[in-house]
Amino acid sequence: MCGRFVVAEVGSELVGVLRVDVESDDLPEPSYNIAPTSRVAIVLDSAKTDPPTRRLEPARWGLVPAWAKDLSIGARAFNARSEELEDKPMFRRALEKRRAIVPASGYYEWKKVGDQKIPHYIHPADGSPLFFAGLYEWWKDPAKPDDDPDKWVLSFTILTRDSIGNLGSIHDRMPLFLDVDHADAWLDTATDNVRDVLDAAIDAAPAVADTLDNHVVGKAVGNVRNNSPELIEPVEE
Repeated sequence: MCGRFVVAEVGSELVGVLRVDVESDDLPEPSYNIAPTSRVAIVLDSAKTDPPTRRLEPARWGLVPAWAKDLSIGARAFNARSEELEDKPMFRRALEKRRAIVPASGYYEWKKVGDQKIPHYIHPADGSPLFFAGLYEWWKDPAKPDDDPDKWVLSFTILTRDSIGNLGSIHDRMPLFLDVDHADAWLDTATDNVRDVLDAAIDAAPAVADTLDNHVVGKAVGNVRNNSPELIEPVEE
């Protein structure tokens, strides 16, 4: 699973290789302790233009489907199992047309050792960006007037799959990592081969996982109020 992650850079510094056409003027600041319901920048292809416009937009972490009565459902939908998407009404439509990429610097995972949970920071060994496969939805808040700028809420979830290799020794699930070479296919709003696109992403994720480093970090990361670069510094286990 992925319940906390880090975005140490924003804008073009983080997503340059994804060839984003438009960056929002309202992107969140860098954060070293992003938790569900936080605002995070995601990449999506908007089908409202032809050809589609690749955008970097702020979104709420935790998918809120269009049929939801309120935002609370999103707090439980910050991750989605990639192998179950087509069987879950909450994610099925988004998988077909609303796939996103969630750029990050790294993420935290807790390894269970006896009766303790030891936090690890997992990140690319070369300092390059890490890309998670995600899904997004637009939700219309029925309680707000039509002219309210907050009437529409963009939200997302991060996909997961079984962990492999060294990451499997930390936790049995890991984010569905995307290779840059698969980014265009993942974001393509016109594809009819959604199952093939998903399978390709699942199959390619282990190669990305093999390039990642990890180290133990301090338990301060467990408190979402803590947010500083020191959180990702290694400590002795």
